[in-house]
Order: sequence, then C-alpha cells, then structure tokens
Amino acid sequence: MATINPYINFNGNAEEAFSFYKSVFGGEFASIVRFKDLEGPEFPVAANDANKIMRIVLPIGGNTLIANDVPESLGPVNENENRSKISVSAESREEAETIFTGLSVGGAVEMPMADSPWGTSFAMFRDTFGIEWTVEFDPNSDGRA
Repeated sequence: MATINPYINFNGNAEEAFSFYKSVFGGEFASIVRFKDLEGPEFPVAANDANKIMRIVLPIGGNTLIANDVPESLGPVNENENRSKISVSAESREEAETIFTGLSVGGAVEMPMADSPWGTSFAMFRDTFGIEWTVEFDPNSDGRA
C-alpha cells in the first residue's frame, strides 16, 4: 500500500529549515540534491539557483519529510498560501502510475510520470480541486520517499 508524506516548497531556505527539523526530530538526511548536481545541456541552472536544494529528504519515524527550493525563474512561493504538496510513495511503478492517472484527472500536470534525475519514477501535478501532489516509486526503497 502507498504511503503519504509531506512535501514542502521553500524560497531558498530549505536546507536551513531542514537542519532545524533534523535538530528537533533527529536522524540523518536520506538525500540532499542541489540544482547544480543535475546541471547539464538538458537542464541548465542559473548561477543564483545552483546551490539551492532541488530535493532534500528527512525520514521521521515511519514517514518522510521532503522539500525543495523553488528556482527564482518560477517566482517566489507565496508564503501566505499553502506551499506544500502531498507526496505519495508507491510500492511499485504500476501503483505509482495508477495513482497518478487517477488523481490527475481534470487537474494540471506539471511533470508527467517519468524517470527522475534522482533515480525514481516521479510525477507532479495539481488535482481538480487545486491540491498539489507528487507520486513516486523508488525501486531501491522500502516504500518511503
């Protein structure tokens, strides 16, 4: 069965926030990926976004807290609005595709289900009710993001 984990967007301070969360909850980061780590001909990165967090993951108990910094080219996150996504971690690629296909009906797909640069199958979208979701399957995971 799939698990659900919070996914938070930040305006450039994801690492600072997650260092704070780590100090409170303990544990170790499962992943830290910076935009510059993925830079290449098909993924150019602006100099002012290079050291920002593309993905940071902190396991907390049986769940996972996930976040990224929003690149400046996409505009700032409105901190007075919900700036979180619901992240679903599927147990199989098929389950991920089924969940993505079902939840995205009538919504707006930002990133269709595809292989991600960090080695998972990943999709990102807003459902028909305006809720933002990510769906992911990690073949090297125990079902958590």
